[in-house]
Amino acid sequence: MHDIRRRVLTALALNRTPGFHFSGNFLGVQYHDITPQHVTVSLDPGTHCEDAEGRTNISVVALLADVAAASVVRANLTPAQRLATVSLHLQFTGAPLAGALTARSEFDTFLDGARGQQGLSRVSLDAGGRRALFGSGAFMVLNPPPGVTMHVITSADHAGAQPLAEHQLDGAERALLARSEAALARSGSPRGFLRELWDMHPHATPSGAYCRVDNGPHIGNRVGHMQGGLQLGMAASTAMAALPDNWLLSAISAWFISPGEGRTLSATSRLVHRGRHTAVVRTVISGKGRRRVLEAVTTHVCGIWP
Repeated sequence: MHDIRRRVLTALALNRTPGFHFSGNFLGVQYHDITPQHVTVSLDPGTHCEDAEGRTNISVVALLADVAAASVVRANLTPAQRLATVSLHLQFTGAPLAGALTARSEFDTFLDGARGQQGLSRVSLDAGGRRALFGSGAFMVLNPPPGVTMHVITSADHAGAQPLAEHQLDGAERALLARSEAALARSGSPRGFLRELWDMHPHATPSGAYCRVDNGPHIGNRVGHMQGGLQLGMAASTAMAALPDNWLLSAISAWFISPGEGRTLSATSRLVHRGRHTAVVRTVISGKGRRRVLEAVTTHVCGIWP
């Protein structure tokens, strides 16, 4: 319990340096090499990344894959520019999502013939030394919103950072700490903390599944929208809730339609097909004014265990 609280206070200290968002700072996302062609990214392993069953939270995996795929495109831009995820496609291998996570991305090209600049990249992710997924992404190059200045993203290194003391916190930081303490109290242990912090509790419905989360700095990106990788994780976890536990996520394809804005965001999954061996689920995330934020299609396989 004490370790989670210290990690939150350290993330708040790291958050004072412009660049990463709170989730990236909490997870300890670190860059090991950055070139215009290749980027390697990892995060601190440990129980703070895991769900109650000891598996790495699927949203942690999705966030790291998204960050890696975007980072190699960003390496071809100036720090003043920002990226918006257009699409992300991940194929899982079935390897357990456990142990240290390392993601590697490769820059492919900028899309020819487009009015706007759109970068394409490929990504792979290893968990515990085994290839857990591979995929591709597309990212639109944008100017920052009015009044927002972009900064170079640096590694969130907890080993060299000093956590803030409570008397040093401002109002927004106190609110994040309070939310974290409440999440830790609900989880009862470091495992499951992130699920409570992000409030991702999908439940089955007659036609599929549903999940609703509060928006805010605990789940936001650098411009205040729900972070794209966490959107992907929300879609994946909600789709998984539409099927029994013995069905495994095998792939997700997601298209990002509008910014993740609003006080709350909701994910609605609908079961499209369920056969003996495979299933297909379609998920829509909606935000402010019921505006469509993301659409995703997931495929699932029936596991070998009953």
